[in-house]
Amino acid sequence: MATFLYKMGRFAFRRRPFVALAWIALLVLAGVGAASASTATSSSFSIPGTEAQRAFDLLEERFPGAAADGATARVVFKAPEGERMTDAGHREEVEKVVEGLKSGAGADQIASVVDPYAGKAVSRDGTTAYTQVSYKVSGMELTEEAREALIEAGDEARDAGLTVEIGGDALQAVPETGSGEIIGVAVAAIVLVITFGSLVAAGLPLLTAIIGVGIGVSTIAALANVLDLGSTTSTLAMMIGLAVGIDYALFIVSRYRAELAEGREPEDAAGRAVGTAGSAVVFAGLTVVIALVGLAVVNIPMLTKMGFAAAGTVVIAVLIALTLVPALLGFAGKKVFGRKARKRQAVAGDAAAKPNMGTRWARFVLRRPVAVLLTAVVGLGVVAVPAASLEMGLPDDGSQPVSTTQRKAYDLLSDGFGPGFNGPLMVVVDVKGADRPQAAVDRVTEVVKGMDGVAATVPGPLNKAGDTSVVTVVPKDRPSSEGTEELVRSIRDAGPGIASDTGAKVLVTGATAMNIDFSQKMNDALLPYLALVVGLAFLLLMLVFRSVLVPLKAALGFLLSVVAALGAVVAVFQWGWLAGLFGVEQTGPVMSMMPIFMVGVVFGLAMDYEVFLVTRMREAYVHGERPGQAIVTGFQHGARVVTAAAVIMIAVFAGFIGSSESMVKMIGFGLAIAVFFDAFVVRMAIVPAVLALLGNRAWWLPRRLDKVLPNVDVEGEQLRKALGDDVAEDERELVRA
Repeated sequence: MATFLYKMGRFAFRRRPFVALAWIALLVLAGVGAASASTATSSSFSIPGTEAQRAFDLLEERFPGAAADGATARVVFKAPEGERMTDAGHREEVEKVVEGLKSGAGADQIASVVDPYAGKAVSRDGTTAYTQVSYKVSGMELTEEAREALIEAGDEARDAGLTVEIGGDALQAVPETGSGEIIGVAVAAIVLVITFGSLVAAGLPLLTAIIGVGIGVSTIAALANVLDLGSTTSTLAMMIGLAVGIDYALFIVSRYRAELAEGREPEDAAGRAVGTAGSAVVFAGLTVVIALVGLAVVNIPMLTKMGFAAAGTVVIAVLIALTLVPALLGFAGKKVFGRKARKRQAVAGDAAAKPNMGTRWARFVLRRPVAVLLTAVVGLGVVAVPAASLEMGLPDDGSQPVSTTQRKAYDLLSDGFGPGFNGPLMVVVDVKGADRPQAAVDRVTEVVKGMDGVAATVPGPLNKAGDTSVVTVVPKDRPSSEGTEELVRSIRDAGPGIASDTGAKVLVTGATAMNIDFSQKMNDALLPYLALVVGLAFLLLMLVFRSVLVPLKAALGFLLSVVAALGAVVAVFQWGWLAGLFGVEQTGPVMSMMPIFMVGVVFGLAMDYEVFLVTRMREAYVHGERPGQAIVTGFQHGARVVTAAAVIMIAVFAGFIGSSESMVKMIGFGLAIAVFFDAFVVRMAIVPAVLALLGNRAWWLPRRLDKVLPNVDVEGEQLRKALGDDVAEDERELVRA
């Protein structure tokens, strides 16, 4: 592989105008496609194989045209102190709001507006009422005109003294990331300038990463409606693509500078950089792609599409690092060094004699491997403790900041109608084939009404075919409580008994039941997904390092860092520690997809540093250095660059903490803290400590396995032989002798 990539690097260097124009043409083509495509909407949310989804599909079939997947909103009214919503004046104001919604702007997207007095949507004490607004389209497909009409619907009622708040997914909008990612890129630029001491060298990784992300995100935008990709998909693809794009280019540029410093000609240096560091980029990229594509194992279409889209952006980042970076290096030449560095090249030997920080740190670890290992493991173990209290769920209006109208509406409904009113359950009763359909529905209502945890039941009419009905069940507890989850289980457990007595099938759905099923499915998929991703990556790393213990150590170190990162997420987003610092206005359960998404993304990114750092050690070991010295050599050449890459990746991910979308904010924080733990604790401390303790055994591979595994030559041994480096070294040794 190294020889093939060497030729590719030299070709890109020689044909740099052609290569650069080809990538610019791709960027323009993707941009035109994105500009001509319609705006991305929210991805349709489905959970195949769950009862909630089966019930939802049955409703779509039996109640056609009901817009069961359309957006909903609740306009909540509260009377002033000492007054009631049934007072004539207040009733008149509410009726004006209802009529305004029916006939105002955006009314063509409204399926129905329920009058609170006709629909009995007034609290028992008479102080609170609400009108239910159902739309024909999803919240992301609502026009701005319709959303503004909803927001302004209660203005006159507010002027009359009523408190009016609005909740529901109709107010859902495309998430805004604000200026956070711009700050992340700015930090990356500063780190690159400090690392390279050259504006040209610092600008190359930024430029190529932006081009790669531009192509990836524009392609996603162009295909968003065709492939049903949600707006969040492009945000996550940009987050991951920007981070790996900068890192991969950084390693190529760094190796190119090292080759130039050894006296190579620019074209040869570019080829060698792509042949050696490029090999590491390919395998690091493969581990990220495996982790992201592996999300398909969960069998949730939304998550699968997010994984594939992000993986596509990573593939683009790898291809750009192997082709566009050496092409741009051809334009830059020796300007990748700063002026001072170019002047010092004459005395480069003296500068090289002084050990750098990476060398000093590696020697420190080699002197005290046990102490470093124990300190790192215990430290991460302490941070991981909160993960034992992990509570998972999906965000609803109750998790919104208390300053938002959605949260105020949620609280008003809880106070007026009970905490379970914000998460009603839909019990779908399929009476097709039952002898007495209405009697079966009544029986279901009676059984459910007598269960613990039920505040109210409201049976609905049979559909036109007379074979399906929906019983609305209001729990006593809030939607995300254990009591509500237990009630869902109780209703489902009672289903077989009801079916045998009446012939009716009972299915529980609704937003609350969907959330419960989603969380359960994510829990069930975590271990199989972890086994698949870690297993495939283990085989890949065994191929790269030709060792059994090095991949095993890499996988165990990853597990330690990801559990510690989950502990930090729980501490901030669930317990509220340092919540103000990270802009978390409302604590609550950690999103159900967070653990499995972190496992996928963090594993791929963690293997980046493992590959980049340990391949230099492997390269030194293969070329005859002792195990301890190989560790020092690896850190001497790789520690500074890996540190810079980690800081850049942390800055990019941390930039997304400023997002208005809670999922993006949580993922940004989780990935940033996970990269910090993995790069600076696991790879910089645990890895050299373990390798120091293992010695030669670290590179042990059974003979039979050694014969079976193909030699991919990541360390460039075959390339060195092909270029005659070994002969040149022997000649230099004879001259010295």
